[in-house]
Amino acid sequence: MALEQSGKIGSFVIILGFLSFILAIVAENKKPPFGTPIQGNGVVICKFPSDPTVLVDSLSVVALVFTIIGGHVTVFFNYKGKAVSNNVLFGYSALFVFFVIAEIVSTLAFAFLIWTVVTEGLHRSRNVHYDLTTQCPTAKTGMFGGAAFLALDAAILWLVCLTLTLNVRADHFEDEEVKKGEYGQVYATELVSQGA
Repeated sequence: MALEQSGKIGSFVIILGFLSFILAIVAENKKPPFGTPIQGNGVVICKFPSDPTVLVDSLSVVALVFTIIGGHVTVFFNYKGKAVSNNVLFGYSALFVFFVIAEIVSTLAFAFLIWTVVTEGLHRSRNVHYDLTTQCPTAKTGMFGGAAFLALDAAILWLVCLTLTLNVRADHFEDEEVKKGEYGQVYATELVSQGA
């Protein structure tokens, strides 16, 4: 049951992370290198071709947010209906290290994706320039692609955290079962000797 639930959550995380990656790559490929400057009376008006760059990158941000939420669920959801304390989970150094790295990479991916959306949106909304030499730039080439790879890395790191979390929980509950078994055997032996 727990493995099936973990598999669903892991699939959710990797699919959404991959979707975020694909959408950001599409945004990179659809982004025009620059707009068309139109000379006005003392101003330059930038006309940009109609393309879905901002929308597609915004969808990439949404997919990444759900990936990050799913990643946190993979670490903190109950195992077989039993909660494991954070002290036990993060007492294992490998899980702690990968969790911190996943948090950092997720934050960087989110920041880069937001930065690209805002930058591209500002270029398109603030299209009147008083500098007559402006070339009507768009977001720098490679920003969407870099953010895409960070999003994919974040999803993979959350998947590693899921695997490590399952290992930690299995070890924790196995240790508890061993302790209960030892106490149960002592108790059963005492009952047999009292009955004889």
